[in-house]
Amino acid sequence: MNNLLPIVFIGIGATIVMDLWSIVRKPLLGTPAPNYGMVGRWIAHMKHGQFCHNSIAASSRMPAEYILGWIAHYLIGIAFAALLIGIWGESWLHNPTVGPALTIGIGTVIAPFLLMQPAMGAGIAAAKTQHPGSARLQSLITHTVFGLGLYISSWVLQLFYPI
Repeated sequence: MNNLLPIVFIGIGATIVMDLWSIVRKPLLGTPAPNYGMVGRWIAHMKHGQFCHNSIAASSRMPAEYILGWIAHYLIGIAFAALLIGIWGESWLHNPTVGPALTIGIGTVIAPFLLMQPAMGAGIAAAKTQHPGSARLQSLITHTVFGLGLYISSWVLQLFYPI
């Protein structure tokens, strides 16, 4: 519990870094930003017992799906920051290094590849998308950026709130 606020700060900070990357990659690579409304739609459908979709975009819209998706996006970022601290311990908070942050960031690509994309109708690791190789590469880059965000956020935290 002692590390809750640092974990929340690092998780939110890393997610912001990832979102900034999503904004930059559109003009840089021509790749649109993710639509977290679809994540919200997926989560909202779970309330009605539907966990898998042939196409989440073709599934019926749900109230507040956009807001729900963005909230989930940030809560997931916080959960992954908690995973980082859970594995590497409080000592990592005192002396953050890039290796563990990148390990968690890159490792988190498992979530969309094996859970979210298949459940939303895109197949394992985006296999059912129009350009699966490109989708996989973008996911990997984005999650690597998230890992860098974990590292950057931990150092920003050290500047303003030494642990």
